[in-house]
Amino acid sequence: MCLMVLTVSKISVAQDMNPVIAWKKINKGAMILDVRTAEEFAAGHLEGAINIPFNIALKELNKQNIAKDTAIVLYCRSGRRSGIANDELAAAGYTQTYNGGGIAALSANKQ
Repeated sequence: MCLMVLTVSKISVAQDMNPVIAWKKINKGAMILDVRTAEEFAAGHLEGAINIPFNIALKELNKQNIAKDTAIVLYCRSGRRSGIANDELAAAGYTQTYNGGGIAALSANKQ
């Protein structure tokens, strides 16, 4: 059973981090969540993004009463932290989250 869960998890991660899909979701109105540090965010971020560091993303979204069916695209520097936050949000019942990956790939593929 554990092996099956890990396999499914790896498959879902492989489907995320596609900048074209991320931009389609953003262009349809998804919230853009930058989960990097405040310093990284201040140095540059995607237009319209809000900054909540990955380690407090779930707590802050719950605190702000963000509906669990809100479309959210998360990103960070490389996709690792946004993946961690995305997994945590999904485990908490958020149904429309997407790990957009790293800011460089998203910026280079803006649509």
